[in-house]
Amino acid sequence: MLITLFAFQLPLLAAARSPATQPAPPADPDIIAMMNEIDASRIEADVLKLVSFGTRHTASETESPTRGIGAARRWIEAELRKISADTGGRLQVDARGYVQRPDGRRITRPVEIVNVFATLRGTQPESVERIYIVSGHYDSICSDPKDSECDAPGANDDASGVAAVLELARVLCRREFEATLTFMAVAGEEQGLYGSTFMARRAQAHNHDVQGMITLDIIGSSTAADGTVDAEHVRLFSEGAPETESEEQKKIRLDTGSDNDSPARQLARFIDECADLYVPQMDVVLIWRRDRFLRGGDHKPFAREGFAAVRFTEMNEDYRHQHQNVRVEDGVQYGDLPQFCDFDYIANVTRVNAAALASLARGPAPPANTRVLTAKLTTDTTLRWNANSEPDVAGYEVLWRETTAALWQHTRDVGNVTEFTSPLSKDNYVFGVRAYDRDGHRSVVAYPLPSKE
Repeated sequence: MLITLFAFQLPLLAAARSPATQPAPPADPDIIAMMNEIDASRIEADVLKLVSFGTRHTASETESPTRGIGAARRWIEAELRKISADTGGRLQVDARGYVQRPDGRRITRPVEIVNVFATLRGTQPESVERIYIVSGHYDSICSDPKDSECDAPGANDDASGVAAVLELARVLCRREFEATLTFMAVAGEEQGLYGSTFMARRAQAHNHDVQGMITLDIIGSSTAADGTVDAEHVRLFSEGAPETESEEQKKIRLDTGSDNDSPARQLARFIDECADLYVPQMDVVLIWRRDRFLRGGDHKPFAREGFAAVRFTEMNEDYRHQHQNVRVEDGVQYGDLPQFCDFDYIANVTRVNAAALASLARGPAPPANTRVLTAKLTTDTTLRWNANSEPDVAGYEVLWRETTAALWQHTRDVGNVTEFTSPLSKDNYVFGVRAYDRDGHRSVVAYPLPSKE
């Protein structure tokens, strides 16, 4: 079907230059309930338990029941199995890994890299193969990344992320979702992203439809190195042009100016909207960069395999409490200790992720094959997309923003159609399309590619 709005040209042009007035999507009462179930005390207990293993260095002890990465791994797996048992076996828990040979850098001998993960299968046949992953890394290091014997508590980096993943599993696995959710704890991050690289390549080799991957890494502290406390902001990093971009895709990006509309950026915008709706006390600060300057996290291997992947990190890092031997020097405490974690802050970051994952997995997929028609030179914009296959999709929204705007500024409900013409020029605005279902859940926005059909 085709909707043409030339009769409304003047109102639309005026709206495009004014603040957005479209009401926010309706809140899901069950997602609101999830926010209340996130428990900071459980997160604290998990962080303390992970710290109790002394070190979780990837090459540390594997046989001891109380120290080293082996004990930590077994505890994480047991905890996920307990969560599954408490909900009637709804989580499929697994551990996968391989032996990493010496790499001439941080791996000095053959080391087994083992990832622990749990899958909550979706319930809708049309969506069950659509997967969203949330991860944290459970390994830790001291000042010397090769030192596998020293105490490396890793409370913030990254017991905080693993504890958040466990809490997400506890709360979300009590519900049903159309799409599939995977809760993952990986190893080998500090040695070169080895665990996540294994999982990302495995997902690609098995043609898994991973439509979003979120890593939670260093989300534990609200206090900056200068003592400033900021418990209301968290950074979300997302890349622009994907590393997997082909020459043809690069040409289209340059021709259309779509540098800021990568799949990762659309995922980040979606998460930001979910936070605004469900966790107003926490402001997600979007950072248009793959990661902190010249650094990397476990979302990076997924991005390299062509998946939309983003990273959460606290607003202000204190490097005295990262990758440091535990010590007091000139009256200053060094080391990644639990005393420097803010567990209420971690709980709020966890709530942001619960809201985003639940919304992603309950909402429809982005409209496929979304394109902007360019067969003729026109000053209007015609968008076309494929109808979604989910039976509960009720319609579609067209979004637009000025080319200099970071976020979507305007939304128009166009109904259950697959084509829409706006009098606004594609030269002057960025457009997107998203689906919504009968319950008001929205999809991630699909960016339209030019098509001469």
